[in-house]
Amino acid sequence: MKVLSIIVTYNGLQWMDRCLGSLRDSLHPTSVVVIDNGSTDGTVEHIRTHFPSVELVVAEKNLGFGQANNVGLRMALERNMDHVFLLNQDSWVQPDTIGRLVEMAAAHTDYGVISPLHLTGKGNALDREFAYYLAPDKCPGILSDLAMRKGQGQIYEVDFVNAAAWLVTRACLLQVGGFDPTFFHYSEDDNYLHRAHFHGFRSGIVTDVYMHHDREDRKSNPYFDQLRVYRVRALRLRYADPGRSFNEAAERRALWWKLLRGLLALRKKEVLIARDHLKLFNEADLAPVLRNRALAQQKGTTFL
Repeated sequence: MKVLSIIVTYNGLQWMDRCLGSLRDSLHPTSVVVIDNGSTDGTVEHIRTHFPSVELVVAEKNLGFGQANNVGLRMALERNMDHVFLLNQDSWVQPDTIGRLVEMAAAHTDYGVISPLHLTGKGNALDREFAYYLAPDKCPGILSDLAMRKGQGQIYEVDFVNAAAWLVTRACLLQVGGFDPTFFHYSEDDNYLHRAHFHGFRSGIVTDVYMHHDREDRKSNPYFDQLRVYRVRALRLRYADPGRSFNEAAERRALWWKLLRGLLALRKKEVLIARDHLKLFNEADLAPVLRNRALAQQKGTTFL
C-alpha cells in the first residue's frame, strides 16, 4: 500500500528531526512531502540539508493548514497513492504506527479517517485535548475497555479526532476531496470529518499504536484565546456542515425581531445581544461557506 505523508510547516525547526526522522524510520515505507508556509527560522534549509529525500514545496505565501495540505492531497491523487498520512510539524510517530493504521484501514473499509492514540511530547500521558475526544458520549466504550485492559488493537469509532495524525484512505479522498479553504487555521479538520460522515465514512482511533504531540507546554493560542475569532469560526463551522440545513436568512430575521422587541420593551441586554449576533453574521461572511457546503454535498472529489 503506497502512502504519502504530508507535513505542513511554519517555523517548525525545533521539531523537524523528530517529525521527519520518525517517518524515515517507519517500518511501513512512506513518501514524504513538506509544504512550507513561509518559515523564517531555517526550517526549509534544514530539510534540504538533512532530509534530501523529502519532497519540499515552498508556498509563496502562508496558505493556512487546510489549503497547504490540499497541495499534498492533490499530489497523492495524481500519483495514485492508496493512503495519505497527515502529520503535524510538532508531532512524530512510532515505527509501527503507519503500518498498523494501513492494516486497520484495509480491514475496516468503512473508515475513511483513522488515527492512533495521541500522547504528549514526553510520552508520559495522553495528549490533554485528545483525551476529551474519548469521553463516553464521543467515543463509546474506549475508556472502559482500556481501563479493563480490553480492546487492545481494536478500532473505535469517534465523532472527532484532530488532524495531527490522520491516515486518510484513497476512497475517502475520492469522495470528499480536500479541506475547505474558508477555514484558514483550525476547524478545517472538524469540517472535513463532517463531510466524510455525510458521505458515509466513519472516523476512528486504533488503540495499539501511538503518536506524540508536543504541545503540553503551549500557554496560549490566539485562534482560541481571541473570543471573537473563535465565535466567527464556530458560526462558519456550523453553517458549513453538509449534514445540517441552517437558514441564514431565517436566523437573521429572528435576530432583527429580537432586536426590535428589545428596543420596544427597553430591554437593553436583549438589544445588545441581538445586535452582537447580527454583527457576528456580517463578520462571518457566510456566502462562500454556503457555496462550499452545497459543493460538499455532491459526490466526487471536491477541492473547494
